[in-house]
Amino acid sequence: MVSVWLSKLKFPLTIAILQVLFIILYAVFIDYDATASPPKTMTNSTQEESGAAMVHKYYAMFQDVHVMMFIGFGFLMMFLRRYGFSSVGLNMLIAALCIQWSTLIGGIIHHHGDTFTVSITTMLTSDFASASILITFGALLGKTSPLQMVLVTMFGIVLFAVNEYIGLVVLRAVDVGGSMFVHAFGAYFGLTISRVLYNAEVEQSKKENSVYHSDMFAVVGTIFLWLFWPSFNSALAVEDAQHRAVLNTYYALAACCLVTFAISSLVDKDGKFDMVHIQNATLAGGVAVGTSADMMIRPYGALIIGSVAAVLSTLGYKYVTPFLKSKLKIHDTCGVNNLHGMPAIMAGLAGAITVAMADTDNYGFTLYRQFPAMAPEESTQELAELNKVHQIEAGQGRSAKEQAVFQLIALVVTLGFALVGGLFVGLLLKFCKLLGQPSGDNFFDDSLSWHVPPESNSEASLEGHGANSSASKADTSRSALFSGHVDKGDMTLEESAFLGDDKV
Repeated sequence: MVSVWLSKLKFPLTIAILQVLFIILYAVFIDYDATASPPKTMTNSTQEESGAAMVHKYYAMFQDVHVMMFIGFGFLMMFLRRYGFSSVGLNMLIAALCIQWSTLIGGIIHHHGDTFTVSITTMLTSDFASASILITFGALLGKTSPLQMVLVTMFGIVLFAVNEYIGLVVLRAVDVGGSMFVHAFGAYFGLTISRVLYNAEVEQSKKENSVYHSDMFAVVGTIFLWLFWPSFNSALAVEDAQHRAVLNTYYALAACCLVTFAISSLVDKDGKFDMVHIQNATLAGGVAVGTSADMMIRPYGALIIGSVAAVLSTLGYKYVTPFLKSKLKIHDTCGVNNLHGMPAIMAGLAGAITVAMADTDNYGFTLYRQFPAMAPEESTQELAELNKVHQIEAGQGRSAKEQAVFQLIALVVTLGFALVGGLFVGLLLKFCKLLGQPSGDNFFDDSLSWHVPPESNSEASLEGHGANSSASKADTSRSALFSGHVDKGDMTLEESAFLGDDKV
């Protein structure tokens, strides 16, 4: 009886303790930024204006990014027919936890006083941190308990923040769209945990599949992400660089979409489209252009990056994911390696190449705002000459090629943090039995953690069965194919059509 109560209470107690700690820590360490505080004097209108300007400048893009976190990622992961509640529900839980925890950790790392302040830009950076852990969640979807994901989130945010600090502050790399620090970290952190937790029973699960309506929900998430990705890549850029980031992401996504449809049809034996590819690979262009989004890559460069990302991602779903699963025992539920991992590495390489070619002919004096470490060092004649006309902060006097090397170092460090951190957290999850690791028939099933409405006959008839057809889901990470025969009499028209009944 006691063990039952402990099992029942461990999740609510953990969340309650964390929330109380957050309240205490926020009360001690966090206050509003000056732009969010009342003016100190009756005549201080500048502060009021700057506060309004902050909201006007950032809130629209913040809201786009916020929608991506809660609707985009949440719905994208709803493809599993028996795991929709957890996909969107735990996505919401993780994001809400990330927001509070990353605000604290980011403040501790980036601020050096006794207290620190928050503003609308803090909201943006907290959402970016959330994105990294939601990507991790995609690799682990259906294979971890809610309590395990809480632990992954707490450790993951710390690792993310430290790695980002090293990349942005120590190495002074640039990554406006977070492709290296958000996408690469989140993907390979999650994949490493997935490898450590690998259980052969996952491969026998009859629930790792989709139905027509669950795929429709997932593609809604795709559309939200696709529409708002320019805001994600440009939210923290400034002036002309922000405009470029919007344009480059916009065109990279458009090219990626077209090429994904082409490659999806090309690799299918019947020349048909695979919804798995359309849901995911169409977004890879936004990841691949992220690091260089605000750079002078030109519109045709954005189209090239988006097109190559589409090929890389679609072929990844077709060939790489099955290889990782069968040969390396890395089970990637959502295929985050293809949507986030490989395109993020591509983004890091594209960014380094673009940086290596940066000069004042292309950027003018904004070169030193775009790449702060390339600005002349303190007390040099060159800096003094620049500051006669422009306000430029002192840098480290790096050449373009030196900056490119630091970009590559930042990518390697990020991958190191993801792999080593994932190994540590994975082992912690594996050996801490109190966290409740799912197994057997509980994989990819909401009923382990949720009250689930009774199934209809048509849904029940899908249990353990599968598509005989044209959907190429056997070739993807998400489709543990059904086997056997389906009683079409118990199925809806949509489900019969999905399973290839030509008479429907």
